[in-house]
Amino acid sequence: MRPAFLLLLVLLGLGSGPAAWGQRRPAKASTPAAVRPLNVDGRPATNPLPADTARIRRAGQAGSIALDTTRRSDSLRVAAAPTGDIKTTVKYAAKDSIRFEVENKQAILYDKATVDYGEMSLKAARITVDYAKNLLTAEGAADTTGKVRDKPVFKDGATTYAAGRINYNFKTKKGRITDAVTSEGEGFVHAETIKKNELNEIFGRNGRYTTCNLEHPHFFINATKMKVIPKEKVVTGPFNLVVGDIPTPLGFLFGYFPMPNKSRASGLIIPTFGQTADRGFALRNGGYYWVPNEYIGVRLTGDIYSGNAATFGGFGTTAEMQYLKRYTYDGRLNFSFSQRPASQILAPTSVNTDQTYRKPRAPKTFWLTWNHTPTPRPGGGRFSASVQAGSTDYNQQNQYDTRLRLTPSFSSTISYQKQIRNSPVNYALNLSQSQNTGTGAMDFTLPDVTVGVARQYLYELLGLKARPLYQQFSVAYTLTGQNKISNYQQARALANGIPLLGGTVVGNQIPVKFSNLGTILRNSQTGLQHAFQISLGSYTVLKHLSLQPSFNYGETWYGKRLDYTYIPAAQAVRIDTVRGFNRVYSYSSGLNLGTNVYGVYVIKGKKIEAIRHKLTPNLSYQYSPDFTSNRNFYAIGTNLGPLTNSSGLRYNQEDPRYPGDNTRLLNPISFSRYQGFLYGTPSGRQVSAVSFSLQNSVEMKVRDTQDTTGTTPFKKVSLIDGLDFNIGYNFAAESLRLSPLSSTFRTQVARKLNVLLAANFEFYQRDSTGLLINKYLLDQSKRRLARLSNANLSLSYQFNPVQGKKKSVVPRTVAPTNDPALGNPQPVNPYEDYVDFELPWDLSSNFTASYTDPGPLPARPGRLRPSPITAGLSLSGSVKLTPNLRFGYSTGYDFKNQTVSYTSLNVFRDLHCWQINGQWFPFGTTRGYFVTIAAKSSLLQDLKLNRNRSFLTR
Repeated sequence: MRPAFLLLLVLLGLGSGPAAWGQRRPAKASTPAAVRPLNVDGRPATNPLPADTARIRRAGQAGSIALDTTRRSDSLRVAAAPTGDIKTTVKYAAKDSIRFEVENKQAILYDKATVDYGEMSLKAARITVDYAKNLLTAEGAADTTGKVRDKPVFKDGATTYAAGRINYNFKTKKGRITDAVTSEGEGFVHAETIKKNELNEIFGRNGRYTTCNLEHPHFFINATKMKVIPKEKVVTGPFNLVVGDIPTPLGFLFGYFPMPNKSRASGLIIPTFGQTADRGFALRNGGYYWVPNEYIGVRLTGDIYSGNAATFGGFGTTAEMQYLKRYTYDGRLNFSFSQRPASQILAPTSVNTDQTYRKPRAPKTFWLTWNHTPTPRPGGGRFSASVQAGSTDYNQQNQYDTRLRLTPSFSSTISYQKQIRNSPVNYALNLSQSQNTGTGAMDFTLPDVTVGVARQYLYELLGLKARPLYQQFSVAYTLTGQNKISNYQQARALANGIPLLGGTVVGNQIPVKFSNLGTILRNSQTGLQHAFQISLGSYTVLKHLSLQPSFNYGETWYGKRLDYTYIPAAQAVRIDTVRGFNRVYSYSSGLNLGTNVYGVYVIKGKKIEAIRHKLTPNLSYQYSPDFTSNRNFYAIGTNLGPLTNSSGLRYNQEDPRYPGDNTRLLNPISFSRYQGFLYGTPSGRQVSAVSFSLQNSVEMKVRDTQDTTGTTPFKKVSLIDGLDFNIGYNFAAESLRLSPLSSTFRTQVARKLNVLLAANFEFYQRDSTGLLINKYLLDQSKRRLARLSNANLSLSYQFNPVQGKKKSVVPRTVAPTNDPALGNPQPVNPYEDYVDFELPWDLSSNFTASYTDPGPLPARPGRLRPSPITAGLSLSGSVKLTPNLRFGYSTGYDFKNQTVSYTSLNVFRDLHCWQINGQWFPFGTTRGYFVTIAAKSSLLQDLKLNRNRSFLTR
């Protein structure tokens, strides 16, 4: 080092002080040149230090300079030499003092010392800067109790180390750290000795890797040798797992722990090991996760089963792709294939002395899911998809989730919707599919097209001037077209037991395979429907009543129709399908008269101000003509001729009073030419009906005790949300003109208990078979106007101590799933992804009861009358037993059958960096349990123990 450097050390001592940076006094105009700081090459610095910053005194050791620590704190800046080893400014600070040893070319900082050099910073109780060797040495200091305080904390870029002692060469950027602790992503590296190179790579001796953030971790992976590449991976030699300072035999010859610096990165997915009763030993969910770009993630996994003494092994594969484009769309596509183990069958050629088994054909199932969600944008189209399709018994064979196993049907929809800009026209294109897991029936709607035109005023469409007579007339239009394909053929039968050639009593299901494609396509139904809703405006009658007339017209187009021909030789009817354009239409008109009536009862009490009753009566009339006489819609008696059913009852017989008149037949019968078609046939009989509805609601105005400003002194409380009645009378009906009276009652008690009661009342008598007859109950008994036919009661109650309070609760962190993708699937355990430990307890209950009038039953010896009442109770909730232990439950009871319904018990234990998650199904077809002990961090998500015994593994 040049002689100027020695002079610099002396002069730096004049400008050094024991305080923090940035607290210098303003420099005087006549600062002597002798006290100005110099750069390391001997040139004066551009910003001289104040002359009165420090005083020099003799140090106790020769060749050293000590500073007076009674002066106010100051800082020291050393400008970088353009040609030396120091490339940038070095900043030091110390609370107690800084000592310079000129002969040894060292600076020693005492008590809360700090050194900043570029991206490197160091804090410790004592720091030694050796300029001759370009070396920093830092260590802590023991207090009077012997406890080491202010241990070194070293930061190089984004990496931070806590240690017992640090040696660092700021020229080569290499260092040696003892008793080191550093964080890498979500993990922490502890080591007896660490060597760091210029690439920030760490080589550790007697190292420990953990995701526990405590100084003494609850668990760690112990290895004698360890290498850490920041933000990439941790590689170790032979290692074993240590839990609670107890070494376990779990380990391997080497360890590899990836640490991606992004939320997603390509890499291997470690499989989990397990065993099931029917599949034997298994490796599950092992494979590879591939990230081709920032928008797509692909997960390829597989399962393999060894089989057991009774079954051959099986396998399963899953390909899942997630995609996300910010502010545009996101989605997930998943395809799974599974082949279950097949039971071994003794070969026919096998003998007792040499038994051989043959492998039968194993059941193969698949499942496809696709969810696509767009980000709403004004003026743009919206494409969305929700697809669930596959083998009928896939969920029964492969799913542990009870909800999926018990779901009777699944449906899929792919749709595109768009509102044409600056136009009243909108359109939608849908592709849908549904399947029943019980029957195997599948329906496809390919496509379903809808075009709509918003309501338009007729005078604007016709270019007329607005006149009071017709200015409120408006029309709306909707076009709907569908092509429905199904593998289920409906039963071919005629009403009233009329014999049909080739008729069937039950439907027929067509197996879904390529050879049956033609049969399935011929079974399709296609139609196009037009609907016009014409509003004639709204008019005020008698100042308070609102009158709204309307007219509706609909038309349906088909590409075929049915013709019926009676075959005397077979004494049955033959149905022929005739191709061609066919048009079916219908129309109806109506009037609606309604108003609102209010009643207010003013109390002016201390708490209650007033009670308001709102009454909404509504009277409507609807008319539609009789379409059964239209021969284009129905095949009537003159087309069919005389018929006789299986019971010998005759139809379409000539009336002796009108010989030769085919329009007047005895017991006429007709059949729809579009029976079983997509939109069917217009309602045949004439309708001339009046209906009346009455809606009630009651509210109370009370003083708001929580309002202290007086801006909102009152608040509304609902006493009755709804008390509604509805009844109708059809003047054109041949019988049973009066419809049942329906009633509904809704309310909420104390904002916790929801009450819903619905009931229907009949006015007609029943015969001995339970069918309604055209005789009023009032004719049978003057005291009985109506009969309760059915009723339903529902009581739901939800309660917790903080209900209604506005409180933001952050859920406790729990372990992630094994899915490294953009999102997580729905967990089996409801507490897996959200555990609210801030909530002491919560309770949800639901009671339902129903009543159905069975009516009179035929008298049979020993026949029991079924109970008309069914009732059930369901309970669910959770309770915090300790600050880190929560218990949950879900159960129910069927009062009619006196049985306990689906029940599950859940427990969640937070162990700081670990968790225990358990679920138990004590009885029923789903009897079993699931227990998982796992590390929370996603880095060690495969460090877990799973134990389960369920209806799939017993």
